[in-house]
Amino acid sequence: MRFKLVSIIALTGLLTGCMSDGQLKDKMAKVLAENPEVLTEAIEKNPEKFVTSLQKAIKDSQSGMAKRREEEEKKQFEEFFENPLTPEITNDMAMIGKAGAPITLVEYSDFECPFCKRGYDTVNELLKRYEGKIQFVYKHLPLSFHPNAMPAAQYFEALKLQSDKLAFAFHDKIFDNQPALKNGIKFLDKIAKEVGANMTKLHKDFKSEKVMARIQADLKEAEKFGIQGTPGFVINGVPVKGAYPVEEFERIIGELKKRGKLDI
Repeated sequence: MRFKLVSIIALTGLLTGCMSDGQLKDKMAKVLAENPEVLTEAIEKNPEKFVTSLQKAIKDSQSGMAKRREEEEKKQFEEFFENPLTPEITNDMAMIGKAGAPITLVEYSDFECPFCKRGYDTVNELLKRYEGKIQFVYKHLPLSFHPNAMPAAQYFEALKLQSDKLAFAFHDKIFDNQPALKNGIKFLDKIAKEVGANMTKLHKDFKSEKVMARIQADLKEAEKFGIQGTPGFVINGVPVKGAYPVEEFERIIGELKKRGKLDI
């Protein structure tokens, strides 16, 4: 009884005194901190109202967060059209499609990531839709919790030293048989033999300084662009972070055309 009386007096003082919102919040916080039973008793007496209010508060909060996130993404989206990212693209990088094409699609990928398999399918669709108008550059972002991603990236780059054709034949077979990648080097050797690699040269090159430097450069560039997960893409300077469907890339291409930044 004494507790209830003290609580009532405290709350009455809060409601009748003249104070700022900040002061009111501080006093209410102090009362509840010293007498948490005030809140628990109120909940016990009106559980349905409490749950309803809590659910509404959560819903409102989620709605507000989603709106803010949407506004932020829209702002960033606009920013990249005006200040596009500029991935490094050199002749020694693995690429397919038409060199110097008006559409440049760069991917930062992890051979062991299941979402990158979706990215692989999306890239293939884009290459078909924009044949002769797109070049695709494959870069690496092997994640630390995928033990076979780094060796696969090394094999890819070592095969690139033999030819782009071998590297991308290997790339395609990995994603078409991704579950088998759990078998590690044994599987990588099998795929490399199937695509016609010079295995002696491959085993010499896959741990070479040149191969490792290429992968590390890709990792640093992904970090610079704020791409932390896989797959990540940059299409004509506009980033796409995640395994989005073809329609998202089509939307960006449409925006580029509308703004006069792409003529296809």
